[in-house]
Amino acid sequence: MRRRTTPSAKKGVSFDTAYELARQLPGLTASTSYGTRALKVDKKFLARLKEDGDTLVLRVDMVSRDYMLRDQPELFYITDHYRDYPTILVRLSKVGVDQLRELLEDGWRLVASPRRIAEFDAARRERSRK
Repeated sequence: MRRRTTPSAKKGVSFDTAYELARQLPGLTASTSYGTRALKVDKKFLARLKEDGDTLVLRVDMVSRDYMLRDQPELFYITDHYRDYPTILVRLSKVGVDQLRELLEDGWRLVASPRRIAEFDAARRERSRK
């Protein structure tokens, strides 16, 4: 997982922005979860909009979550409900586009199949050669 130490200058995005960023990731589908909009990868949970409309529940590994909570408490938080789940709560009104793109890709890598990840990385390497 990458450390998010240089957040974007402009802050605040919508779930629509999160969806547009995540659409670039293979296997992503729009879905619902607990009555709110959600993002899944091959039917596996990646993210969902919380009922407050400003919070993204995002898949994350537990070690990175601890760092994120400590380093940027104005952006990331959890509630007791999510304490034992590999997720973090992201304030959409505080996150920048570049940082959210990284967060979504990191979460995607946790749920995507090894084949999807290898294909994605190969395509990225090919684009960077051009």
